[in-house]
Amino acid sequence: MTHYARHIFFCVNRREDGRACCQDHGAEQARQHAKARVKAAGIAGPAGVRVNSAGCMDRCEEGPVAVVYPDGVWYTYLDTRDIDEIVDEHLVNGRVVDRLRI
Repeated sequence: MTHYARHIFFCVNRREDGRACCQDHGAEQARQHAKARVKAAGIAGPAGVRVNSAGCMDRCEEGPVAVVYPDGVWYTYLDTRDIDEIVDEHLVNGRVVDRLRI
């Protein structure tokens, strides 16, 4: 068994050259919101879910982006309601949120 059942990685990259980047869309705030929601749901920690920051995952043009492993499901999101849906549906109940999938 792995230490965590799932990881969700949020790209929090900031590009200084003017190209699209996830941080332009409040990615760090989204990560913090997800982390709080995972804790509130009681699924944080070993055998549960870990919420991580990631550098550039090379999908910023589709961003902001997050990816859930080991499922390999990539998401985009617009606001905290989308983050809540990803947490509630995917991380708590194991159901992929198709409307946010990229």
